[in-house]
Amino acid sequence: MAKIKTDKTPVELLTARQARTEHARLQVEIAGHDKRYYQDDAPVVSDAEYDDLRKRYNAIEARFPDLRTLESLSLKVGAAPARGFAKVRHVVRMLSLDNAFAEDDVRDFVGRIRRFLNLGEDEKITFSAEPKIDGLSMSLRYENGELVTAATRGDGEEGEDVTANIRTIGEVPQKLKGKHIPRVTEVRGEVYMTKADFLKLNERQKAAGEQIFANPRNSAAGSLRQKDPKITASRPLGFFAYAWGEMTEMPADSQSGMIKWFEHCGFTTNPLTKICHSVEELLAFHRKIEEQRAGLDYDIDGVVYKVDRLDWQERLGFVSRTPRWAIAHKFPAERAMTRLEAIDIQVGRTGTLTPVARLESVGVGGVIVSNATLHNEDYIKGIGGDGASLREGRDIRIGDTVIIQRAGDVIPQVVDVVLDKRPKDAKPYHFPKKCPCPLKTDVVREATSAGEEGARNRCTGEFACPFQKIQHLIQFASRRAFDIEGLGEKQIELFFEKEWVKEPADIFKLQARNGKHKLEDLEGYGETSVRNLFAAIDERRTISLERFIYALGIRQVGETTALALARGYGSWQAFHDAALKVTKGDAEAIAEMDALDQIGDTVIAAVAAYFGESHNRGIVERLTREVTILDAEKPKTDSKVAGKTVVFTGALEKMTRDEAKATAERLGAKAAGSVSKKTDYLIAGPGAGSKLAEAQKHGVTVLTEDEWLKLIS
Repeated sequence: MAKIKTDKTPVELLTARQARTEHARLQVEIAGHDKRYYQDDAPVVSDAEYDDLRKRYNAIEARFPDLRTLESLSLKVGAAPARGFAKVRHVVRMLSLDNAFAEDDVRDFVGRIRRFLNLGEDEKITFSAEPKIDGLSMSLRYENGELVTAATRGDGEEGEDVTANIRTIGEVPQKLKGKHIPRVTEVRGEVYMTKADFLKLNERQKAAGEQIFANPRNSAAGSLRQKDPKITASRPLGFFAYAWGEMTEMPADSQSGMIKWFEHCGFTTNPLTKICHSVEELLAFHRKIEEQRAGLDYDIDGVVYKVDRLDWQERLGFVSRTPRWAIAHKFPAERAMTRLEAIDIQVGRTGTLTPVARLESVGVGGVIVSNATLHNEDYIKGIGGDGASLREGRDIRIGDTVIIQRAGDVIPQVVDVVLDKRPKDAKPYHFPKKCPCPLKTDVVREATSAGEEGARNRCTGEFACPFQKIQHLIQFASRRAFDIEGLGEKQIELFFEKEWVKEPADIFKLQARNGKHKLEDLEGYGETSVRNLFAAIDERRTISLERFIYALGIRQVGETTALALARGYGSWQAFHDAALKVTKGDAEAIAEMDALDQIGDTVIAAVAAYFGESHNRGIVERLTREVTILDAEKPKTDSKVAGKTVVFTGALEKMTRDEAKATAERLGAKAAGSVSKKTDYLIAGPGAGSKLAEAQKHGVTVLTEDEWLKLIS
């Protein structure tokens, strides 16, 4: 599996077009890494490489806010739960942490907290600091003190039920100790394996001729996902408690108080956890833990800082996938040297050509590196540069010796080329002008609407290109779309090659055409497997609206954007009609779509382009004859402002603007940035200007800050 590389152009120098293409590319590749890490327990990039990608992705969204839509990965955590275990819905989402890489990042983190809460410089903020365990996140649900469910994080909203296996871990109490236990208690923490136990386990695995694990985290995850709990019981797993989910009552009013309460209930907590009162104390603690890291018997990849006061945590709330009140301060990376043997080209669903580096295998901290994604043509040429990738002017050539960097677990990133080791006959790499597909269609450099040159090379074959057709079908059947069991990448490629499945509707016609196709005659298929495949396809003839929209493969419309569109229109017919009107340039339809929360020009243009193609409309028409599309579910909440769209303007006096928006979103409202006729409330403080006039024009209800607070109290 290839690893990924960030474009070398600093974010502050990206043009709008380059930012859009880089943002879209990062979106696809980060999502793939999330799946491999959270779902497959088989990550193929190092923590440092992944963190660099996330950091660049977030920086692009910060500089170009219009790129931040509901499909943004900044709104997501992890990946969908794997098959094989029952699914558990988390009552309280399991979120991830933002990362700090330098001491200035930590200072910025504390500064943001002060600004959000409107705290003076002389007001102390107490933090709870703890080592960041490199294991598998787990949520344990207790009812009346008894363990009833254990679930992995999964995608943050839904995880895997591993209760039977968790019961075999000695450090997980089956019944909570003490009195006055809340009726519902969800304890969250990390399942891990010590380094010593990891080495012993691998010795036993090797002697038995079985799988050798790459690192303690993978061994812990693999042990926990065994079908047979007896196998899990034979593996030496531990559990550190450090957080919570649903609680019918809170036993303490601080982070540190909750940790002590966990101990009283019978859990193991990390003894290195410490209270800090300043940035200097946080940084000193980080340096101390880094010094102790090698001597610890469990893997850590940084230190986590959390605001200690729970009332402040509640006020701070969350930004998309991460809490404002916590951050992970990561450790620096490791490096090694290897040789670039070849550069291959892969074609994605949207026709983007991605160069993939084939490396001479090399071990970095116990991990074998063999592949690397090289992003795009500019990256190979050495155009641009930033501190996270190659230096300015250092192009990449086949035969080069390259420096790779690793932090955490798995595969590192290329950070430099060793020029004095470059072979004399090494030639600059020339990006292909023809697609590697059988059609050999032309490759063009993507351009923006402003005429600026982007970073991507794209095959012009569109739907004539078999690579793109196959990738569309793979997305259609994927877990987050139609989720058809037994119809994976290899099966789709085979059916496409045999011309049995050329478009999505063909999938639902396979059974009727089986007399002609004879699936049973294919290698690997028998009567039972064919029957199971047809049953899996039939199970997906009814699908939710958001999954259907996502499955269409509309560019710029990812999972969360599809959800926003589904909730905004409610039914397939309503969305379909609106999309056709948008395609024709209907101003009212465009304004209506633009008014949806976090839907902007980029998504609207993508929807118009998709439904503007007669080929696409034909695919959709034939598909809708085969399936039933359910209306979207409405948000379930008892808040008075749930489902309402609110806009804040002017100066707020009781809270900061960020806190006001966070509060509205926590209550199920949509905090928009502009007023339209779809806006329900405008909260206007002193100095309200054009937004107030726009609200009066559309008859929007205008509230003062005090009236808003009374409404939501």
